[in-house]
Amino acid sequence: MMLDGRQVKVGILGATGTVGQRFISLLGSHPFFVVHALGASSRSAGKPYKTAVNWKLPVPIPPAARDIVVKECVPSEFAECAVVFSGLDADVAGDIETAFRAAELAVFSNAKNHRRDPDVPLIVPLVNPSHFAIIPHQRLLHSPPLHRGFIVTNANCATTGVVVPLAALERAFGPVDACFVTTMQAISGGGYPGVPSLDILDNVVPYISGEEEKLQWEMLKILGGLTRNEGVEPGAPPTPTFDMHASAPLRVSASCNRVPVLDGHTAVVSVRFKRRPPPSAQQCHEALAAYTADASELGCPSAPPHPIIVHDEPDRPQPRLDRDAQAGAGVNVGRVRECPVLDIKFIVLANNVCIGAATSSIINAEIAIAKGVVVV
Repeated sequence: MMLDGRQVKVGILGATGTVGQRFISLLGSHPFFVVHALGASSRSAGKPYKTAVNWKLPVPIPPAARDIVVKECVPSEFAECAVVFSGLDADVAGDIETAFRAAELAVFSNAKNHRRDPDVPLIVPLVNPSHFAIIPHQRLLHSPPLHRGFIVTNANCATTGVVVPLAALERAFGPVDACFVTTMQAISGGGYPGVPSLDILDNVVPYISGEEEKLQWEMLKILGGLTRNEGVEPGAPPTPTFDMHASAPLRVSASCNRVPVLDGHTAVVSVRFKRRPPPSAQQCHEALAAYTADASELGCPSAPPHPIIVHDEPDRPQPRLDRDAQAGAGVNVGRVRECPVLDIKFIVLANNVCIGAATSSIINAEIAIAKGVVVV
C-alpha cells in the first residue's frame, strides 16, 4: 500500500452540497484518507453532519461522517488536515480557497475559480500529472513564500471526458490539429436542484452557460506542456509557464447540450491530426485501448485499471449501461471510425459526478502524495 497503513486526515469544503456529498461517499471506504473536518456555510455550522445535510445520494451517509460537527470554512478549523477537498460553489470558492492556501493547506478544488490562474495546474489525473511540477513556483510567488500550501484544480466535467482520449491519441500519433465536440450532458452536471423538470423532460436544451468556452480553452492548458522562460532579473531562476498546446495550436469547436439523463456526459468527437497521412481508425482503436496513466503506475487506489475502455459494440457506450464501469473512474469510448470531413470520429462517455468531479480530485491528491508534493 502507498502509505504502509498510515492514515491521512482530510477536510471537505462545501460538504453539504452535491459535490461535497460525493466526496464524503467516495472517501467513506478509502484505504488511507480519513475525513477529519467538514466545512459549510454558517447555516450548517455547529450541527452534526447528519442533520446539516439534505443527503441526495442513493447510498447512506458513511458512518464516520454522520456525527462530525460541521464547521465554517475557515483555515483554523482545518489545521490538522494534510489535504483539503473543495466542493464549494464558484460564487464563494475563490477567496476561501486562497485563504486556505495562505494558511499552508493543500487545496484540491473542483471549482472553476482558479483554473485560469497562470501558476495553478489544471489536472485531469489520467492525463497530465506532470503539471504538478509548477507547484514549487506557485509557492514561491506567494508573499511570504509558502512551504506546504498550494491549489490544484480539476477540469470541467465535460472537458475531462473528452481530453482523456485526445491525450491517448496525441501520445500515439502526435498533435491533434482540430477537434469538433458536441456534448449531451446529464442534468446532475447542473447541481441541485438543477434544471426544472418542465424544462428538461421530453426536451434537449442546446445551451449551458459558459460550458463551450470551458471546453475550448481548458483542453489547451491540459494538453499543453510546461515551458521554462528565463528569469526577468539577471541570474534569476527560469520561470515555468503553461504553453497552452503552443507546439501545435489546437483548434476546438464545442457545442454543449443538456439532456434528460441523470448521470453521465456523452460527447460526439471528430478530430484532425497534424500528421499526414493520419492514422487509421484501427490504429486509433488500438492506441485508445493501450493507453496507460501515471496514476495507476503510481499505485493510486482510486485510479481505474484501464483509463479508457473501448467498446466494439455499435451502440455503446451508453450512460445507463456504462457510466459506473470501474466505479466511474475511467472513460468509455466507442464507434471509433473514419470521419469524411476530418480524420477520425468517436463517442465518449464519462461519469460526470465521478471522474468528472470528486474522483478526479481524490486521484489528484493520491498522486500528490505519491510524488511527495503533499508530505504526510
